[in-house]
Amino acid sequence: MLDLPLPIQPTAYVRGVPPHFPSGEADPSHPFALTLSRRAPADLMSGRAAPLVLSRFATLAEAMQGAMDHAEGMAPDTAPELLAILDRDERLVLAGAASDHAVAWCHPVTSAAEARGVVTEASQLRAQAGRAAAWGEPDLAQRPRHRADLLDARLVDPLWRAFATRALQVAA
Repeated sequence: MLDLPLPIQPTAYVRGVPPHFPSGEADPSHPFALTLSRRAPADLMSGRAAPLVLSRFATLAEAMQGAMDHAEGMAPDTAPELLAILDRDERLVLAGAASDHAVAWCHPVTSAAEARGVVTEASQLRAQAGRAAAWGEPDLAQRPRHRADLLDARLVDPLWRAFATRALQVAA
């Protein structure tokens, strides 16, 4: 499991200009959507917490390349962002944290038993973050929440698990 030194502070490009994706890749008929998590308090309260679609791609390889292009367009001091690739039915195909001009992909769970363990651990981390926030310690709450988000990123849809695992092997 990866462990990033900086907390994720998801935004919808508040800090800068979004990277340019060629307009041909915005075709809504393409099956893979590269998305950015929007979990900023303002987005949650306004009902806009659904992921922001950055672009759509015809293949998973192109979507992975689009994620890397996005990471390369980030400023060096920008906090990591959680990116996810979804299929046309909005099932999670692959996710990772983009920062420092790279994407650290989260390896998918391999079984239902492992998925249950990941859900349990993520729930415990979120409870820990909730207690820290209730104590008035938002900085202490941020790290367990970030780790829970990274664990959730491993919960690839069962239809995509083997394919995503193979794609990461090929990409390595």
